[in-house]
This record gives sequence, C-alpha cells and structure tokens, in this order.
Amino acid sequence: QGQEKLSCNPKKENGTHVVLCELGNPMKAGARITVDLELSVSGLEDMGEAITFHLQLRSKNSPSPSNASVTVTVPVEAEAEMELRGNSLPASTVLPTSWHWVEGSRRLEDHGIKVEHVYELHNKGPGTVSGVTLSLAVPHLLGDHVLLYLLELGTEGGMNCSHHATLNPAQV
Repeated sequence: QGQEKLSCNPKKENGTHVVLCELGNPMKAGARITVDLELSVSGLEDMGEAITFHLQLRSKNSPSPSNASVTVTVPVEAEAEMELRGNSLPASTVLPTSWHWVEGSRRLEDHGIKVEHVYELHNKGPGTVSGVTLSLAVPHLLGDHVLLYLLELGTEGGMNCSHHATLNPAQV
C-alpha cells in the first residue's frame, strides 16, 4: 500500500560491497512487498560486459537456511562519443612557380614550404575510453614525385605513436 523510501546503508562484508536496506517491521505472515532499487555504480570501465548483483532477503526474527536469494546480471554498456578535430597552419599554401625540389639537400627550405597539421581526438563522454587507435593516412607521393615531405610526428597527453619509414627519409 503506497510508496515508502527505504533506509539503505553501504558497507563492506567479507571483502565485498554490500548495501543493506531495512524494509521495516513488523510484517505479517504472508505479506508481499515489491521493492525497486536504483543503484549508481562508478568505475565500470574495466568490468567487462556485465555486472552481477546477489540479492538476498533476510529476516532478523526467524533466521532460516532457506532465506530467498536471487542473482541478477545487468549488461554494462559504455557510452562515449569521440570527435576528431584538426587544422593546418597555414590554412592554405601556394607554391611559387619558380620553386623546385632540390634532390639530396638537407636544408628544410629545399624540401618545400612548412605546413603543420594538428589533430585532436576529443572524448565528449559521458564515459571514459581506453585503447583507442587513430590511423591517419597522409598522401606524400603523387606518382613518382614528392607531394608532401613528411618531416616529423609528435604527440601530447601520454599517447603512443608509430609511423612508417616514409617519415623524414632524407634525414633533413
């Protein structure tokens, strides 16, 4: 009859986390109650695909070895929205018609105009992410001619990067 808020207290029992909710007393024999629990659990990123709750109904008045217990498995679904942002500095470049690639030169200016591409991988949440791989393909050849001379690759924020051998082949 009606709705009533439960008094629940979290505690640790035998190395597991327990939430104890008092349903109230006295209850008449044969009484039926329905309880809806809403739990907020954090740190589920490494829990796998599901989390399991063990629910048990215990009476303080008449302990019984047949106390009703049930196991509930709830699927865990991570939700995170990734966004890739990028820009080039300068935004546009025009090569002078008189400029020519200087084969074998180790001077930067003989390999073209410097253009820097910056990319930011942003997690818009709400969950955290790990193990993300970003593959970026940059066209550096046009036929047999160098289109872009790839000089270096840098990262910030504890990321690991790997690159192909086409990065700075002339060791400029």
